[in-house]
Amino acid sequence: MPDFPIAPLCTLAFGILTIVGGAIGFKQAGSQMSLMSGFISGLLLLIGSYLMFGGVPQGLMLSAIVSLLLVIIFIVRLIKTRKFMPAGMMVIMGVANLVVMWASIPAI
Repeated sequence: MPDFPIAPLCTLAFGILTIVGGAIGFKQAGSQMSLMSGFISGLLLLIGSYLMFGGVPQGLMLSAIVSLLLVIIFIVRLIKTRKFMPAGMMVIMGVANLVVMWASIPAI
């Protein structure tokens, strides 16, 4: 991993954004599913970020899996609703997080 921990920082930001987005979804639409799924997936991203900061390789794998699942879920939602917010933003953030994590994998 490079000296500047960009992958854990991006994952940390994505995790916080996911939790906040779930809370906003609950507040605006009363969606308990948004609240629970946002909290759970955001918490998993925060755990992954913490593990990456500690140099634990499983943190990268956990974060990549959660990010990929979120990207898939929000692509489906974007296609269904055709509304950029929040689905489009989450797709962009998730793909960006995956790209940063991919770039942080050391070459063998």
